Amino acid sequence: MDFKKKKFLIVLIAPSGGGKSTICKKILAQRDDVEYSISFTTRSPRGKEKNGVDYFFIDEKIFKDKIKNNEFIEYAKVHNHWYGTSSKIIKDIINKDKYAILDIDIQGAEKVKLQNIDMISIFLIPPSNKVLTERLKSRKTETDEQIAIRLNDAKIEISKCNDFDYLVVNEDLDKAVYDVNQIINSEQFKSFRYVNALKDYYCED
Repeated sequence: MDFKKKKFLIVLIAPSGGGKSTICKKILAQRDDVEYSISFTTRSPRGKEKNGVDYFFIDEKIFKDKIKNNEFIEYAKVHNHWYGTSSKIIKDIINKDKYAILDIDIQGAEKVKLQNIDMISIFLIPPSNKVLTERLKSRKTETDEQIAIRLNDAKIEISKCNDFDYLVVNEDLDKAVYDVNQIINSEQFKSFRYVNALKDYYCED
């Protein structure tokens, strides 16, 4: 018998180029008990990104209307663009008895931590600054000036890596995905997440 356990929010944090989106997609492909919490942003799609799949791409006026209506569990302006996480989307996922997962920046993660929500935070760190630089350049989605800004921001972000629950070094992608999966699997068995263990134990069905 599988005792009922409460689902929670999984927050993946990394500097730009740290691999949080890639790892998130791998986790979603491997597990049917995890659903992505799609964020809102005012930036334009990059590469093959699709509206309603990778992000909800909206203009700044609509974004600020959502702020006024308290629709975000967190929001922040990063690299001159707004990003926000919908409270309703997270609640809807958890109400479906699934784990909600999102990949956000440091600013957003710090704000989510202040909310009254059951969550785990996993910081993904590249093996070195050299590797991070190479990854950003290989994407070919930003100018040299934009890359310099992101690397400067990364110094500040990485300095806060110990502020979160877990730290995973993203050197080998498959190993990093395995580590994140292990964290999720371990967290679900914490005793306080069981809805009513004694009742389930004495159930005769």
